[in-house]
Amino acid sequence: MAKVKITLLTWIILTTSFFPQTAYANDLRIWDQLQGSNPKGYVLLIRHALAPGSGDPVNFKVNDCSTQRNLSEQGRLEAKEIGEWLARRKVKVFRVESSRWCRAKETAQILNIGKVVLNKNLDSLLGESDLPNHKQTVNIKKRIVNHRNTSGLLVFVGHFVNFQAAVGASLDSGEGVLVKANAKGEIQIVGTSPKP
Repeated sequence: MAKVKITLLTWIILTTSFFPQTAYANDLRIWDQLQGSNPKGYVLLIRHALAPGSGDPVNFKVNDCSTQRNLSEQGRLEAKEIGEWLARRKVKVFRVESSRWCRAKETAQILNIGKVVLNKNLDSLLGESDLPNHKQTVNIKKRIVNHRNTSGLLVFVGHFVNFQAAVGASLDSGEGVLVKANAKGEIQIVGTSPKP
């Protein structure tokens, strides 16, 4: 009986240890298929790298980084590592777009995978209501759907609340989720990028 309990305990420890890693490996497997390609219809949503704190100060001004929560040195290093990881995939990038918030814009620039175009639809929705139906969310979803027949990876750099509202993904700082719209216009999560 004691041997059965030990065997069962060993099995539980092993399965709980390996399954999360297996699931994560499956989320990354798509990148092996995209390696060195000019993929059609894929959009990578990346949450800005580490910017300690939450929200923004009350004196926030979109064009003044001194009034915002900004990337830490660790955040800058994370953004550089993410960009290097993406560059090693050799996936053709169609375009890089970013929120106008300094932490997102700086993340996009440090990625160094393409010219950064600012997109107000990626600006933080923190404090807004009805996020899934918010105009910015609707516009981002339309962009993803409209990209389904376009070659090259479209990269959006933005904020937790926006990407959660758009595709249901809860992303840590610097984490990304890869999505693609099907022929019916339904957006599906097909993978992730590694956590920094």
